[in-house]
Amino acid sequence: MVIVTVIRKQIIFSLLLFIPLGFLFKFYSGPAHWWFNNYGAGLLYEVFWILFVFLFFPNKNTVNTIPVLVLVATCVLEVLQLWHPWFLEKIRSYFLGKVLIGTTFVWWDFPHYVIGCLIGWVLIKRFSVSR
Repeated sequence: MVIVTVIRKQIIFSLLLFIPLGFLFKFYSGPAHWWFNNYGAGLLYEVFWILFVFLFFPNKNTVNTIPVLVLVATCVLEVLQLWHPWFLEKIRSYFLGKVLIGTTFVWWDFPHYVIGCLIGWVLIKRFSVSR
């Protein structure tokens, strides 16, 4: 139980780092802002979700499953951006909806999702090994 508490503290600390970094990437306006705003933020989006889910299921059995599920879910969300029914458009009209489910389908997001999931996988693997 103590080990799980230590892992959760590590995850919370990581989330406190990655959440503002993700928003910073999303609103960055300097050199190469297009990459940071779109693809860099996408990498961090994947890492965030992996850490968030691992916060609730912090055991060695979920280390490989969580990144795969996050990758599948975000790829499905990316493909859903091709679909524009009224209820999704309503969700996308709000800032949080735009950030969470996106608005525009882009093929180039997929490799960045994979890289983000690999980064997230390495992080949670390190947390679970530190037991």
